[in-house]
Amino acid sequence: MSDTLITVKQLNRHYGTGDRAVHAVRDVSFETGRGELVAVRGRSGAGKTTLLNLIGGLDRPSSGTIEVDGHDVSGARENDLLGLRRTTIGFVFQSFGLIPILSAAENISVPLRLAAQNPEEREERVSLLLELVGLGAQANQRPYEMSGGQQQRVAVARALANDPPLLIADEPTGQLDSETGRAIMDLLRALVDARGMTALVATHDPSLMDRADRVLTLRDGRLEP
Repeated sequence: MSDTLITVKQLNRHYGTGDRAVHAVRDVSFETGRGELVAVRGRSGAGKTTLLNLIGGLDRPSSGTIEVDGHDVSGARENDLLGLRRTTIGFVFQSFGLIPILSAAENISVPLRLAAQNPEEREERVSLLLELVGLGAQANQRPYEMSGGQQQRVAVARALANDPPLLIADEPTGQLDSETGRAIMDLLRALVDARGMTALVATHDPSLMDRADRVLTLRDGRLEP
């Protein structure tokens, strides 16, 4: 197994044509190893979200290639991308993305249900994940009964449900106060260290950069040297 988890080569993504074209990602190339926490920083509009969406198979590149854990993301069919997102890539979003009518445990169990996991194994896995993110006592609470930091912890646990080698987090602290934001980044740091997974985290908060092994800086869609 290669020590490289993500390989991006000459990646471009533009929207529209001619003079009206918007070049969100421009000729980006980099590699990320297994067990790394990599921060992607840049101002609003720098291309962070577009880059993460491309790597996660949520968007298609205009040109260039993306490989994640030996899988060709840039050229994969939609069904293959769906399977990749279920088994290889976990997502955490700024808006949490929890289902309001479901409890914390039920939200975490959604990916496991989609994977048709055995009910007993599913319950055991959900319980383990709740403890992992420090929410064992909140298993039956619904999102509106939880703080923003607790909701984001549920979102992280849900992203880890199928034990993916890659976690993509797009501004996971954007809706949180600075103290809670640092706690979420500390959680991601601990998960990377304990589980050997790779985390790719977009953020514009300079106070969180010291948690990362490496920082990639985007400016106007380009990766700075």
